[in-house]
Amino acid sequence: MLDNLIDIISKTVKPSLEDIELCRTYFEQVKISRNTVLEEQGKTPQYLYFVSSGFMRLFYYDENGDEQTTYLCSINGFIASFLCFINQIKATENVECVTDCEILRITNANLKKLIDESENFKKFSLIIFEQAIFSTANRANDLATLNAEQRYKKLIDNQPQLIQNIPIQYIASFLGMKPESLSRIRRQIIS
Repeated sequence: MLDNLIDIISKTVKPSLEDIELCRTYFEQVKISRNTVLEEQGKTPQYLYFVSSGFMRLFYYDENGDEQTTYLCSINGFIASFLCFINQIKATENVECVTDCEILRITNANLKKLIDESENFKKFSLIIFEQAIFSTANRANDLATLNAEQRYKKLIDNQPQLIQNIPIQYIASFLGMKPESLSRIRRQIIS
């Protein structure tokens, strides 16, 4: 599992052997069953997660008690209620394993230690949090400017692995539509 993380880090910075040892020290390897909620809305997030295998999501309960998916994460991605994790405030979202997952996780305190002890991890963590902000802004822009079919086609083009591994109700919610609407769009695209 750690090899996946090191490979991802190596694409942006060159980790030293000391950096890799720090990674071994501060990240914990965990296997989690599907449909397990790891972090709950209204509680302070405990971990930043790196997905070695499987699929995860962020979601919240709206005023009607319905689940609204805000982020879908696949292999080699990071997931947390990012701003809440960084600031150690109550989470606005839940973190859930959609499938069985193998993950690496790190506490906020250990992430701060890792960043303090390694210039490479400082650079890498900045990139990860920038990507999280970009992803959130990009999704908001897509919801505001693209129609439902365009949003679905963009997801197919950019993250086809999600289509094959995430239940339709989560994909529909992420794309800002009802499952019935997504089913109709899928049928139109196929025919």
